[in-house]
Amino acid sequence: MSDAPSKQSLPRLVDPRKFAQKGVSLSGYVLLTDMPRLAEAVEGGAKEIEVHLDFGRDQQGAKTLVGEARAEVSVMCQRCLQPTQYELIAPIALAVVWNEDQAKNLPKSLDPWILDEGVADLYQAIEEELLLALPMVAYHEEKCIDASMLQAGEVEPEQSEDTSNNPFKVLEQLKGSPK
Repeated sequence: MSDAPSKQSLPRLVDPRKFAQKGVSLSGYVLLTDMPRLAEAVEGGAKEIEVHLDFGRDQQGAKTLVGEARAEVSVMCQRCLQPTQYELIAPIALAVVWNEDQAKNLPKSLDPWILDEGVADLYQAIEEELLLALPMVAYHEEKCIDASMLQAGEVEPEQSEDTSNNPFKVLEQLKGSPK
């Protein structure tokens, strides 16, 4: 008896409408190198992204793709500018639609995946969701720099106008003097 490979690669091209009609479930891995925009957005980390997807239909009959993609990646800490580990978890909730009009009628819980007939690039859809799940600003969980470096110094109290150094004092004198 041979052992099955422990890590199965997710297919790149699928027909989402047929998969939704059949209720197909997919689990596998996608290489980070197969997602160039995501690879550029992170500093490194996981070589693989773990993905679980369920194709099906919702209560309104829309063909859906629901699941999750996750990976441990390195992102740049915005305090110390050093890499920090981040658990990237992207929930996926898509509805396969033909056009923008159908997309407008979807429930708020589903994002549109506008496709023509036939096969679609599954990696591209997963990459979009992962990019949206990245933090806008990343920080180390622990303090990575001295807090005193974040302070700008003491605030000086506002000083009242010193009338002796007022450049308009001369104008005031000229205006007030008779001609």
